[in-house]
Amino acid sequence: QVQFVESGGGSVHPGESLRLSCTSSTSIFRYYSVGWFRQAPGKDREGVSCISSVTKSDSDPAYADSVKGRFTIFRSNDENTVYLQMNNLKPGDTAVYYCAPDPPTWVVDGNCSPDGVDSWGKGTLVSVSS
Repeated sequence: QVQFVESGGGSVHPGESLRLSCTSSTSIFRYYSVGWFRQAPGKDREGVSCISSVTKSDSDPAYADSVKGRFTIFRSNDENTVYLQMNNLKPGDTAVYYCAPDPPTWVVDGNCSPDGVDSWGKGTLVSVSS
């Protein structure tokens, strides 16, 4: 099974920024769409942002309403990495962040949802507090 590994989390103050990375060693990385998801304490996992593979490169990424205008997803296929740039972080962004390849609902109908993802990595913790 292809592994995608998250990194880049940390503890920051409100208004600060972090950049998360989702990396894989697969030689066909560019053909995977990738989603970022998060799970806050006591809450369900939710979709944050998804980006398509090179086969749908003209498709716009998707963002949860709560992060629009603050988060940016982009990929570097040469580096086998999808990044999530998070600016103006808020306490409500505190969560464990996960990435997953080819999220089923994203691939099928453009819905950036964790539903149907059958394997999760360890994630990376983002903590935003004053």
